[in-house]
Amino acid sequence: MDKELNVTFLTLDWYTEINNYRYILFFIMFTLYILIICTNSTIVYLIFTHKNLHEPMYIFIVALLLNSVLYSTTVYPKLLIDFLSEKQVTTYSACLFQFFIFYTLGGSELPLLAAMAYDRYVAICKPLEYQTIMTKTTVSIFLVVAWLVPACHVAVQAIASAEAKLCDSNIKGIFCNNAVYTLQCQRSRLITIFGVVGLLDLAILPMLFIVFTYTIIFIVSYQSCKEIRKKAAETCLPHLLVLISASVFFVYDISIARVELGFPKTVRVIMTLQIPLLNPFIYGLKMKEISKHLNKLLSQANISPCIKT
Repeated sequence: MDKELNVTFLTLDWYTEINNYRYILFFIMFTLYILIICTNSTIVYLIFTHKNLHEPMYIFIVALLLNSVLYSTTVYPKLLIDFLSEKQVTTYSACLFQFFIFYTLGGSELPLLAAMAYDRYVAICKPLEYQTIMTKTTVSIFLVVAWLVPACHVAVQAIASAEAKLCDSNIKGIFCNNAVYTLQCQRSRLITIFGVVGLLDLAILPMLFIVFTYTIIFIVSYQSCKEIRKKAAETCLPHLLVLISASVFFVYDISIARVELGFPKTVRVIMTLQIPLLNPFIYGLKMKEISKHLNKLLSQANISPCIKT
């Protein structure tokens, strides 16, 4: 049995392998962070400033984009500081706080996409009842549940981890994600149970609901007129692309945490940082109403627009 340690600081051991390239990586990561903040914030600004975008679907898009900004701010600033530091260290409490924010935001991704799938189902399959069903109250309930349920799940795991005995002080990663479990002498049954329950109600059930809902939408659209099929394709495709991106991330995270598969370090960085960058481009390029307003904004800024509506 491993010996318990009195840990004050944790070391991020991944940086020893990239020490010779840390200034180049700092520049790349800093550029990506600014790009993420600007692109996500631009789409959010467009939605808030145009009344024709004040609809449930766009409110859910705003929620996803704000998630991306907060997600990035949870990871990137500490990452950038570590690139410039001689020693990459953190306290266990700060590590668990980052763990909590990271998985609360990540865990809300699929529930938000499930809410968007339901919104599309009502809009396409029950258009006459849309205004009655998708009220401000309904949207608010969806948003609260999408954020509150993951927060409760992750809070239990973070608190249990805070009480756990540590037998290692080296985090095998670039920040505090599921790698914190590898520091513990023994993973508690509570953490394991809540991990499985969280996987079920934050990933598997929303995924099944989304697949079922879009299947119904595509069946109804196929049996309807050309205009309905076009509307379904224009509004559902971006959500499906984001769903694929989020699903790949979940499979990857489960692989390193539960199955403990090894991945090349470069793959780990790309997988960790890809979601915040993809969402605004997917919605900006594929959502007709957003891309139309984005073209106008770029024209007013004397930037040659490159997005076709």
